[in-house]
This record gives sequence, structure tokens and C-alpha cells, in this order.
Amino acid sequence: MLSRYHPVVAAESSGQLTMLLQRLSLHAGLPSSPRTQRTTIFPRLAKALTQVGLARANSNSFTHRGELRKAKRIVVKLGSAVVTRGDECGLALGRLASVVEQVAMLQNQGREMMIVTSGAVAFGKQRLRHEILLSQSVRQALHSGQNQIKDMSVPVLEARACAAAGQSGLMALYEAMFTQYSTCTAQVLVTNLDFHDDQKRRNLNSTLQELLRMNIVPIINTNDAVVPPPEPNSDLQGVNVISIKDNDSLAARLAVEMKADLLIALSDVEGLYDSPPGTDDAKLIDIFYPGDQLSITYGTKSRVGIGGMEAKVKAALWALQGGTSVVIANGTHPKVTGHVITDIVEGKKVGTFFSEVKPAGPTVEQQTEMARNSGRTLAALHPEQRGEIICHLANLLVEKKEEILAANKMDMDLAVNAGQLSSALLNRLSLSPAKLNSLAIGLRQIALASQDSVGRVLRRTRVAHNLELEQITVPIGVLLVIFEARPDCLPQVSALAIASGNALLAKGGKEAANTNRILHELTQEALDIHWVKEAVQLVSTREEVEDLCRLDEMIDLIIPRGSSQLVKNIQSAAKGIPVLGHSEGICHVYIDSEAAIDKVIKIVRDSKCDYPAACNAMETLLVHRDILKTPLFDQIIDMLRTEQVKIHAGPRFASNLTFSPSEVKSLRTEYGDLECCIEVVDSMQEAIDHIHRYGSSHTDVIVTENEDTAERFLQQLDSACVFWNVSSRFADGYRFGLGAEVGISTARIHARGPVGLEGLLTTKWVLRGDGHTAADFSEQGTMEYLHENLPVTQPQPRQIAAQSEE
Repeated sequence: MLSRYHPVVAAESSGQLTMLLQRLSLHAGLPSSPRTQRTTIFPRLAKALTQVGLARANSNSFTHRGELRKAKRIVVKLGSAVVTRGDECGLALGRLASVVEQVAMLQNQGREMMIVTSGAVAFGKQRLRHEILLSQSVRQALHSGQNQIKDMSVPVLEARACAAAGQSGLMALYEAMFTQYSTCTAQVLVTNLDFHDDQKRRNLNSTLQELLRMNIVPIINTNDAVVPPPEPNSDLQGVNVISIKDNDSLAARLAVEMKADLLIALSDVEGLYDSPPGTDDAKLIDIFYPGDQLSITYGTKSRVGIGGMEAKVKAALWALQGGTSVVIANGTHPKVTGHVITDIVEGKKVGTFFSEVKPAGPTVEQQTEMARNSGRTLAALHPEQRGEIICHLANLLVEKKEEILAANKMDMDLAVNAGQLSSALLNRLSLSPAKLNSLAIGLRQIALASQDSVGRVLRRTRVAHNLELEQITVPIGVLLVIFEARPDCLPQVSALAIASGNALLAKGGKEAANTNRILHELTQEALDIHWVKEAVQLVSTREEVEDLCRLDEMIDLIIPRGSSQLVKNIQSAAKGIPVLGHSEGICHVYIDSEAAIDKVIKIVRDSKCDYPAACNAMETLLVHRDILKTPLFDQIIDMLRTEQVKIHAGPRFASNLTFSPSEVKSLRTEYGDLECCIEVVDSMQEAIDHIHRYGSSHTDVIVTENEDTAERFLQQLDSACVFWNVSSRFADGYRFGLGAEVGISTARIHARGPVGLEGLLTTKWVLRGDGHTAADFSEQGTMEYLHENLPVTQPQPRQIAAQSEE
């Protein structure tokens, strides 16, 4: 595991570490014994290799989670509930092992790790109970003269005695665990006096600094064997339960004293809630600001420990004021990857992050709540009112095109100067007057289609006398659309969301930040004509995609628009939210032996060259073997070369050529550029088999004049879109007459192919009765089921205002 972070460790795993260290020792005049190399040189060398990138720019706390990756000196506070078992007698070894693994991993990245731990009392309690029970059983056996042991009770154990008995065992356990990761530890016991006395505080600081310099992990705990005992059971429920001294204030004071960059306080709750956890409407606070403490209510304390959440918040705010960032999180049931400490350091949204700087705008959770509330109002509007909003947005795209294009030019200039986007992505990023006009036309199509979308009756059934059932269309709820460098996506998906009555969170790529901003402002201006401005929200904070995908209680559907890698990442991260889309667009065009020359050239050119970056562009050209070495095939090759398309040869095609193009590395490749693969098949059935094996079920085409062959291809091929004598580029919501699309889905349920308005709707059942009960239909009841299908009638929509304005 460590080899992921250190070339030196990787070398050790391959038997090269000894040789490497010997060479370094000879050049630097260092000790050359293997033991000295491993215990002295290796930790310092590994630390030096990675230390440079972790230096802090200033002593202030971090302002957002993304900066936590820069944290160099980290204090991890392990609460009593994290370290101890549920019975509060003994340690939770599995959790402790996970903590040790994560701390060692971060230490070996070049960070300076310190642990403030509880657990000595629990460990000592386990040992003392065992000894007491053992001695009682021996005495009973001696007095009774028989082996039968009666019920025995364990006296209340004093906390300081337990701590004295448990400290050595706890430290021995830490040492044994850290040794597995070649990490050295040292125990430091402190009391309050060590911080109140200046000389003792300086001594403590000096000791810890020296341990960190030597790449040793200090493990700090209050010396519970000598501290005054807490009030008996003041923080716990039940009988014979020992109060375990909590280390919240110790961790905070230590973090500030040692100028730590980050304090991670682990307990048995997910973080800080706006009301006591477990109560109705209690919500986890993602970011907590110093001015917010008056607006929250604290609940009961942990099952162990004497601090409680209020003490944790006070300690966290004290540390924050001292320049140390703080995260309070759950160390007992981590919900992200199972590695809560490393997740926090990587900037993932775990627990509650304390920040001194409050952003001007709302959090993404607040945006989602605003969108949902406004979206419900949007869904309740009359269809013609939603159509008016969309038409107004279409008009604004034309009226404000100069402002839109100016913002887009800023994005283009920044992208070109950065030099990080391919030509295909630059094409997607670029807007033009023609693109804006096409967008406006598409939006007006959506406005017309929206008239019979929400509330449309799909089925009517007379269940019984005066008992009628309807199935009607309703919005899905809150949509999250994540798109990369394609600003034209924002007005399209906004219009579809408005038409279907859905709330929308739009997360655009940073490459199009300026364009997205003005397009979102225009969208909200259009929404405001019917007072539903907040129904469409643009997420412009530093939220990671993974964090958005975990809002499963707030978001109902995720729609990714971008690269296959983006879609795969979202599908992997979205555990509890459905994802609509496709990860790849590996589209095929099959040229049958009975294809017409003029159609072949037109379709192949358009499928590959019209817009190579599109997901519906041809990536593989399948050619019937009979076409090889014919004028038709020569014309195809000449056309592709004229269009500057780079050709990759499939295995079978390459075997037919003396001098072939570069052989394809994989037949399952989406090029997204002026490149394609050519492969040879012996029949239409073989073409189908090839597409099923290597395709992505997106869009596939047959070019032939044989109607029977075409129909068999259309029926047997299992793809979202299957075409006959048509370019693959027709797989598009606008070209299908859907007005626009939120994406193309290759899923098997809900929606497939270009997903327009219909794909953003679900249904609900409406039952109208007159005092009916289920008992009325029992054997003793007086009613019977009819289940008669009734005709479905729809209300006639009114004309949309300004639907044809330019």
C-alpha cells in the first residue's frame, strides 16, 4: 500500500531498496548498515521526498475543504466512543486498526501526524475485570470445594486505577499496529498543569517537535491515573459505568500549541447537526462558522466520554481561532470509502468542517432546498405558463447574444492560453450566433411540447361504483445535471426541466464559468416572470462531483453530460441516486455488400466528420468482405483521407493488407476526434455480433439496399438507436423533434436513446372515491370490483404567448 506514495517503498517491494540506500549512503557519507538505513535514512528520505508540496502558505486556517490536501501537520483526536467497544469494556480493535493504517499512510506521505487518544480506562477496565473475576472464581472454588462457580458481581472500578492498568497495554497495542507500517510511535502523558506552567509547556512543545522531526508519531493522552476524577456517572446512563475523561480540549490546545494545520476530531456522530441527531428534520451541517453557534441546539452526550458535542464545538472554535482548521466526523461508521481520516485530508465532504470565512452565496444543500421548493411551485403552474417561461428564455438568447458571446470569448481565450483542452473540447466550448439561433428554435419546440406533459392522464379505470383511478404524469423532482465544457447544455436542460416541472441543479465545467454565469442569469430572468426564479440553480461552489453525488436525500436523478470518464466516475460515486446516461458512445456504421455507393460516402462522411467530438459520431466502420478491393472501398478510403481522418485497422482488416495503417489497440474505443477504426466482417449477422461485443448500445447504422437485410438488422440489434441508410448523427433530441435532450441513455429502464421531455417525467396514481373501504369488498362486503377501462381525455391547451418571436 505504501508503494503508492513512495518510490522508495516501491523499490523495497521489488528488492531494490537495499541497493538504493547503499548508493545514497556512499555518496552522502551516511551509515551503511541495513538496520541504520531502514530505521534512520529511509524515514527521513521518504519524508523529504514529499514535504515540499505540503508547506503552508500562511498560519491562517483553511477556508474550504479543498485546501485540506495541503495540511502538513495533523492532529487526530480519537473519542472514547471510537476507541472503545459497545460494552465500554475493551477496545474496538477493528476501528483502531483502520485508524492506524490511515495515520501511517499520511505519515509516509510526508505529513506530521499526532494522535490524541482515549481508551486507557476502557483497556484497564477490561484487564481489571478479568483479574477480579479470575480471583473470585479461585476463591469460590477453594471455599466451596467444587468446581461449580456461582454468579459473581464485579465491583465499581475507579477510573484512575483503570487508567493506570490500561496505559501500558494501550500503548503496546499502538506500537504493535504501527510497526506493521514501519512507523515508530512515542507515548506522551499530559495533565492540565503541563499547559498552565510555561516551562512545562515549553518542554512539551520541544519534546513533540523533536519527535516529529524524527518522523515519529506522538500518541498523547491525559494522565488519567493522577488527574482528579470526574463526577460519578455525570455523563452516562446505567449502572456500574465508568466515566471516561474526554480529550476534546486537550486536542484543541495541543493543535494550537503545535501550530497544527488540521485537527480531525472523531466521535460517534456524523458531525454537527442543526438540532439534536435523531430528531425530526435534523440536518448535518457541512460547514460551521463561528457566528452560527447560537442557532443550534445540543442534544445528549456520547454513550461514553464527558465532553459531548457542545464541548467539541467549543474546543473546535478555540482551535479555529488559533489558526487550526477543524473537522468533526464519525469514526465509528464512516460512510464514504471506509477511510474517514484520509477522506477528510483529500477534501471530501465528510463530517462538519469549521471555517472562519463564510461564502457570500448559499451552500449547495441550501440551493437544493430552494430549487425543490420553487420547483414544486413550477410544477403547479399551468402548462401555458411554463411554455411562456421557455419562450421568454428563447427570446433572451437572441436578444442578449452579444453579451453571451462576449462572455464565451473570455472563456475561449482562457482555455486557449491554458492549452489544456483538445480541439474537440474547444469546439464544444465555443458558441456562435448560429448556435444560439438553433438553441432558441429548439427551446420553442420544447415550449410547444410542454402543453400536455405534466398532469397528462395515461390511464383511467373504474375500479368500482364511484371509485375511479387515474395514472398521470408528474415531475421526477430535483435533477442534477453535470456537464463539462458545453455551455449550450445549460439553456437546453433548463428548458426541459421547466417544461417537465422539475427543479434543476446545474454543475458546469470551470472552463465555461463566464458563459454559464450569464446563461443562468437569463434563465432566472425568464423564470421570474412567474415568480419561480429559484427553480434552476447553478452550482458554482467548489463542490466536488463525488460530494454532489452523495446528496441522495435531496437529489432524485443525476444526468451527466460529458466524457465517458466523467460518466463512469458519476455512476461509481452515485450509490443512492439513479444516473441517466451512457458512459461511452462507440457507434458503428456497417456497409453491407448491397450498399449504394452515393449513400455510403454521404453517410460515412457525415457520421464521422460532421462533429467528431459528439457521442453519436461513428467510431468504427464495419465493411462487408465483398466490398474490399472494389472501387467503393477505394472511394471510402480516399474520402476519409481527404477529411484528414486517421484510420486504425482492426485485426481482420490488417490481415488483408500488405501495408496497413496502425493496428487498433482496442476495438472498444471512443476516439472523439477525426479518427476511426475499420474492420472487416463476413455477413450482416457477424456485424451484429461484433457490435454486441464491442459496442456501447448507443447508435448503430446499416447501409444497404436490401430491405430484408435492413429489417433483420433493425430488429436484432440491441442498441438504443438503430438506423437504416441514415447518418448516426441523427441520434439527437433536436433532430428527433424533442426540442432538445438532456442526454442519450443506454439504460434498459425508464428512458432509452435521446432523452427529452418524456424522459424527465414519472407517474403517480390518483384515486377518487366516496367513503370506500377495503372491507366493502370482502366476502361480507356489499361492493364488487369492476376494473373497467375508461376513455382518456386531455384538456385542450391554450396558445402560448410569444411562441414564434425571434
